Amino acid sequence: MAQGTKSISSPVRIGICAPSTPFNREEADRVVALAAESHPQAELIFDEQCFLEHGHFAGNDEQRLATFVALANDPAIDAIWFARGGYGAARIADAAIGQLGGDAGRKTYLGYSDAGNLLGALYRAGIGHVAHGPMPSDIGRIGGEDAIGRALDWIVHQRPDAVDPGLASGRKYAAFNLMTLAMMTGTKLMPDLRDHILIIEEISEYLYAFDRAMFHLCSNLSNHGLAGIRLGRVSDVPENDRPFGEDPEAITRRWSEQYGIAYLGRAEIGHDAQNRVVPFGLLKG
Repeated sequence: MAQGTKSISSPVRIGICAPSTPFNREEADRVVALAAESHPQAELIFDEQCFLEHGHFAGNDEQRLATFVALANDPAIDAIWFARGGYGAARIADAAIGQLGGDAGRKTYLGYSDAGNLLGALYRAGIGHVAHGPMPSDIGRIGGEDAIGRALDWIVHQRPDAVDPGLASGRKYAAFNLMTLAMMTGTKLMPDLRDHILIIEEISEYLYAFDRAMFHLCSNLSNHGLAGIRLGRVSDVPENDRPFGEDPEAITRRWSEQYGIAYLGRAEIGHDAQNRVVPFGLLKG
């Protein structure tokens, strides 16, 4: 996607859905109020599906699928913003791709965590302008207002200062939560990451589980022509009954080197209010 601030002559209508777990109506109101003050060009449309509850999920699979498809295919909607993560997007992503029409292809899609299942599927299919970045649920974090502002800076203006500062023009990128991507590997949702710099982040996983996922990921991607791996933040790591003996960077470096993938250092993404945007694909100057 081209970088640089774009001129806005009409409202940018942002459809918000919850492909995984439910969102809180009070927090949605906070996001709308914040956007009205900081980004008056943005019209936020929280679909009622965001607030449904069906066990773990924001409505059943059919409701979550239908809402995403309807918003993506709506010619009056300019962007899709995923409300929050959790688990659930993998259950609808493959079916959703088959139901998207031409209007879905011109939209921006933004989210992270479990929403990576839809981001990956969209990117694989060449649909829209996909990016890993803050979601409305980040309003609940300390400093969450900044995360919301950064997301809207990207959706409304494509402001380059919303993007991870380590990204370089002329390179291809993709970013995912590690566990989400590891589980996507080998499925219909997995995009072609040849020549891409892959950026990963994680939260609330034991270091042995992080190590296991890195083994799975690197062993599967070793012959897929990755340009390299960068590591975002790995936060809220649970204490095991004995120290693992390596930190996340050492784990990432070891598996990358073992499978012939360049380790390219750290990145500014993670499950926190400092999460920066990573547009998928070729970053233009």
